[in-house]
Amino acid sequence: MDKSLEQMDYKGIFKYFSQISKIPRGSGNEDEISEYLVSFAKNQGLEYNKDSANNVIIIKEATKGYENEPAIMLQGHMDMVCEKLKDSSHDFLKDGIKLLIDGDFLHADGTTLGADNGIALAYILALLSDDDLKHPRLEAVITSDEEVGMNGAKALDLSSLKADYMINLDSEEEGYLLASCAGGLTGTSTLPLKRVAVQGKRIKVSIGGLKGGHSGMDIVNNRSNANKLLGRLLFDLRERNTYSVLHMEGGYKDNVIPREAFAELVIDSKDYPKLCENIDEIMKIYKKELVASEPDLEYKVMDMDEGDYMSLDPVSFEKLLFLLIQIPYGVQVMSSDIEGLVESSLNLGIFRLEEEQALICNSVRSSKSSYKHYISNRLEYLVSFLGGDYIVRSEYPAWEYRNESKLRDHLRNLYKEMYGKDMKVEAIHAGLECGLIAEKMPGIDIVSIGPDMSRVHTIDERLSISSAVRVYQFLERVIGERIH
Repeated sequence: MDKSLEQMDYKGIFKYFSQISKIPRGSGNEDEISEYLVSFAKNQGLEYNKDSANNVIIIKEATKGYENEPAIMLQGHMDMVCEKLKDSSHDFLKDGIKLLIDGDFLHADGTTLGADNGIALAYILALLSDDDLKHPRLEAVITSDEEVGMNGAKALDLSSLKADYMINLDSEEEGYLLASCAGGLTGTSTLPLKRVAVQGKRIKVSIGGLKGGHSGMDIVNNRSNANKLLGRLLFDLRERNTYSVLHMEGGYKDNVIPREAFAELVIDSKDYPKLCENIDEIMKIYKKELVASEPDLEYKVMDMDEGDYMSLDPVSFEKLLFLLIQIPYGVQVMSSDIEGLVESSLNLGIFRLEEEQALICNSVRSSKSSYKHYISNRLEYLVSFLGGDYIVRSEYPAWEYRNESKLRDHLRNLYKEMYGKDMKVEAIHAGLECGLIAEKMPGIDIVSIGPDMSRVHTIDERLSISSAVRVYQFLERVIGERIH
């Protein structure tokens, strides 16, 4: 661990976070981090269970005097979103995250930090290894594949657990207590394509520099979607230039607002100067429109080579462009119940042309199940109308607000006592595993908290060091004092 970070450590939080960060743990690549958690449990002499989905459950029995107190579940996920700079050589399958410190903030070197949700793991391991902490039975539930549809939580067998209360540690703002979240689904569309032989100059048009972000938390902030903006560029360009499309691609995660996208086109060589001029004019318009929301928008036109290619035939191109232009994106409905809360949204997170089809993945979120399915049905209707196919790849329920909650009251009272101000109770548009766990353990009382983080799911992800310590100290009090 970095010596300066070691000096700021408290109860081993950053010791464990540093160890976790050395382990590659993108969604679907969780064998090593799962085994690390098992080794921790063995070394601590704690009961544990690892299932076939790589979920890990660790039990620490109550300390003396707390045997009759209700058990508390501590819950987080082991996987992280893997984003990096375009020119980075970082390999998320084998490389750990390089941690950097900037004042009070912890971040990574050109990649996502993984504080979402590595800080939950660090908190849990620090609490389980603290033999001085007085506590009831603790049931640590650490899930896999949260970022790609909550697959770990879906596979969980919780029948052996006894918890009456659960603290989810996947929130991103200190002083806020989350009590409800949206449900969601991932809809995958495929559109068949035909290709024809063409000859000419191959060029690459790329868009980048967008803010991107979390498709739940940041969707309300008017972030531009690189896939949608690229579609608009090709739409505007078709009235000025003749071109064929070889390839298009943008985004890597359905739950991340894409920051960059590109298209490879084929044009007549003599049209190249005019095409560059037209793209400059169009992008100047976009940059003026987006000067406040996307001040770092950039674009590039590259002259690749000349030759013979197989491009999309005119009908396939028109269908694809129509789909890309017409497919909805962003906030669809704001909540009528909670001011400022997004009720329903969707994000075109992945767009890619393959040899014989286009692949499009959308993340749909809503606090109302009926509207979530309405958006999904609209996507299916649009894609089917154009001759494509649509499937729902994964789905998870909303976590509904509970009118009475002893755990929520417990946290609010302690927060007021410790910090002299009220803890704000809120709902969020992002998805949490709380809804799935509540379905498996009816009646369990759940809250979600976490330290200050920003720009999660992006290369600019930041974790406040001082906030991480304060929230851990708050957790110690929450766990150590009896819930009435």
